[in-house]
Amino acid sequence: MLIAAADRTRLVAALRAAGCVYAEDEAKLLGEAATSAEDLDRMLRDRSTGVPLEHVVGWADFAGVRILLDAGVFVPRRRTEYLVDLAARRLAPGSTLVDLCCGSGALGVALAHRVPGISVYAADVDPAAVRCARRNLDPAGAVVVEGDLFTPLPADLRGTVDVLVANVPYVPTEAIARMPPEARDHEPRTALDGGADGLAVARRLVAGAPGWLAPGGSVLFETSEGQAPAAVDAVTAAGLAPSVISDDEVGATVVVGTA
Repeated sequence: MLIAAADRTRLVAALRAAGCVYAEDEAKLLGEAATSAEDLDRMLRDRSTGVPLEHVVGWADFAGVRILLDAGVFVPRRRTEYLVDLAARRLAPGSTLVDLCCGSGALGVALAHRVPGISVYAADVDPAAVRCARRNLDPAGAVVVEGDLFTPLPADLRGTVDVLVANVPYVPTEAIARMPPEARDHEPRTALDGGADGLAVARRLVAGAPGWLAPGGSVLFETSEGQAPAAVDAVTAAGLAPSVISDDEVGATVVVGTA
């Protein structure tokens, strides 16, 4: 939708008043996404009350791909693009990828885009996330299932997975109250809460991974820098070879376990 300069000025002023740091950029995106003046006003109200921009416009730009997003679904973080970079190096046409805790399916979509010809399976425990992931992953011919970690995956995948990625929740429970309201109030708790030390789901992930990975296959997941040593202990306990790879520029820390 084309908007007049005066409307653009009004949008920017309202977004700045609501605390949006990148008000000019957000005003442009809202204007492009709106289908009518009424739609634009609704979007502005939602954004001004703290709804994530990605939920307002219905998509997120992630690793060069537009990911469709529904309200209440975890918004993929830019730092997680580093995990995509690392996983892509371990894939080739014909490889099998599994994306657990898939949320919107962003990791699976980005990797299918990056490495054509892979087989993609994805799962999440949240029904809303699964519906959203199917919208994103169906064009890639992926299989998206609902359930807790490995539970819903087809049994014949055991021992065949070349790369297992998981955007596991890793925020310690007590720290959730200090998260920005955009995440705390608008994203599912299951996508944020990693238990007492933030690694409860990661430990379950790596404990189950060996039974699903092909020889030489790898599991990759994101943690904070401070959590990495404990995550490495979990990977080692599972019988996998651990490594930690970080990118200080984007603030990303990825733990890898290789069979």
